[in-house]
Amino acid sequence: MRAAWDARARGAQAEAEWRQRWLAYATAYPREAAELQRRWAGELPADWAERVAAWVAEVGAQRDAVATRKASQQALDRLATALPELFGGSADLTASNLTNFKGCTIAGRDRWGNHLSYGVREFGMAAMMNGIALHGGYIPYGGTFLTFSDYSRNAVRMAALMKQRVVHVFTHDSIGLGEDGPTHQPIEHVPSLRLIPNLDVWRPADALETLVAWTQALQRRDGPSALCLSRQNLPAVTQPEQAEAMARGGYVLRDAPGARVVLVATGSEVAIALQAQQRLAEQGVAARVVSLPSTTVFDRQSADWREAVLPPALPVVAVEAAHPDFWHKYVDRRGRIVGIDRFGESAPGPKLYEHFGLVAERVAAAALECLS
Repeated sequence: MRAAWDARARGAQAEAEWRQRWLAYATAYPREAAELQRRWAGELPADWAERVAAWVAEVGAQRDAVATRKASQQALDRLATALPELFGGSADLTASNLTNFKGCTIAGRDRWGNHLSYGVREFGMAAMMNGIALHGGYIPYGGTFLTFSDYSRNAVRMAALMKQRVVHVFTHDSIGLGEDGPTHQPIEHVPSLRLIPNLDVWRPADALETLVAWTQALQRRDGPSALCLSRQNLPAVTQPEQAEAMARGGYVLRDAPGARVVLVATGSEVAIALQAQQRLAEQGVAARVVSLPSTTVFDRQSADWREAVLPPALPVVAVEAAHPDFWHKYVDRRGRIVGIDRFGESAPGPKLYEHFGLVAERVAAAALECLS
């Protein structure tokens, strides 16, 4: 029985034959062989840093309001020109999560492609992406609505456990999606994803933070990333010179001399924090605004960086359109959390934000409470 299972000799012969074929191929096609080896090794192209710098300058110069799901697609248009090994896909909702890019080819049963329509099977998509990453040669990413991350959670966790470079694009990230109602409005999902060890979770505030999130997810080789993106348009609030700080997960977006309180936010609520900063300034209260596009990445920074961004001496007001419990790690007893701890309603996004108190007036009032 043992001899019947012993395939060592056959395996050694097969490997030797394969190596001979590979040597012949590399001799005849050295450029193609070097490119294939780069992809197998999971390395990014030699000119990656230069390309990223050019993209940052380009995107940072654009000041139009754009949904971060659309900004993600625009980032993919750029990234695909540099990374032919990108293999995208979507669980049924490509037209909404915008995971396709210019020039992508739809894969079929007997047809090569670099974008796959997985169908309504979020778990199947996430599991197959794990297999693609384990095989090597491709960098897989796939998209669905954030609320459906529950269906793919086991496979997301496995990617984190196996330390595989997989990118999950989760769009429609808050009650801002509006009329689709509470079944599609994620409340607890961003905080719960942040609890998965080794999963980097990004919730960018504008197009530039979205590009940075993508580049960091692709540069990371020891685990998966989740990009949580908005349905609604968000204003441009960042500058290209802040890109390096963004990559550290959290940074001072806009400071004020003599700041007495810190307003910290992610994603679509960063603009609300900036509005609250202006309201406080009109009342003679200086406030710092901090953007934390990735709390998981921020938490890995040095204590010096974290305390420079969130000084222990200042009270913190956190605002995020998600369950507030997660934010207690950054907000002490002096601080306040403006979030949403119940399921949403079906109404236009702006009306829902007003209904649930995710507005600048409430954030400013919370800051004044901290200081009173």
